[in-house]
Amino acid sequence: MLSSAEFLDSYVGIGEKKAGATTLKLLLLGILSGFAIGMGAAVTSAATFAIDNPSAAKIISGTLFPLGLIMVLFTGAELFTGNCLMTISLLERRIRLNGMLRNLIIVYFGNFVGSILLAAAIVYCAGPGMATGLVVKTVSVAAAKCTLPFGKAVILGILCNILVCIAVMMALCSKDAVGRAVGAFGPICCFVICGFEHCVANMYYIPAGLLTMNIPACAQAAAAAGLDTTALTWGNFFLHNLFPVTIGNILGGCGFAALLWAANRKPHA
Repeated sequence: MLSSAEFLDSYVGIGEKKAGATTLKLLLLGILSGFAIGMGAAVTSAATFAIDNPSAAKIISGTLFPLGLIMVLFTGAELFTGNCLMTISLLERRIRLNGMLRNLIIVYFGNFVGSILLAAAIVYCAGPGMATGLVVKTVSVAAAKCTLPFGKAVILGILCNILVCIAVMMALCSKDAVGRAVGAFGPICCFVICGFEHCVANMYYIPAGLLTMNIPACAQAAAAAGLDTTALTWGNFFLHNLFPVTIGNILGGCGFAALLWAANRKPHA
């Protein structure tokens, strides 16, 4: 098990490799990561739509959603939020800012593609055959995320990515598979149960709701359940959720990485 200082030393090299990876590799691994996080989101919806107890639903979601990050870690996929830890390599002067930004932009796009492709596959394959409760769950979650006040979305994004980066750190501090899975589990479980906002997860949740509403039978089921879907638009998705949550995720992830570096860095000769 690595200490915080040892993790700092080991991650410098990881950040260098990420900054130097080819565009195609980053894009493909970003798509894979978007798929994995999207699957974590999809399975929580599928497992909790019939549960009336909100506390029980949150606990189940917190138990299942971490599987997405565990898949990311074990497949070597590239996740935008976790890659904010590259700030460590930047502060150690082992990579340049443009190298870090290049990685984050390509991976972000890849995460979006992977997430939305999964959302489309699930929604259009299930289609009108989706259980009414799952339709209501999918649409209600998406609509609620599109009504978050800007400042609240930023703060929830900050809190979320502090925990995501702690999860990645704890996983990478372990030297065996079980330790990595357990390390990733706890912080992600916390952020899900607390209701924090993760931009890549939202790349699945909200498009899934939007695409579900394109199916007449599903739209009718949502209307029959009395859902207010006026805020559920692509414009609100980008401007009122994805944009502020992404800002919060960047601030939280990069801020955590900088704090970790400042607390454990070794003076340069």
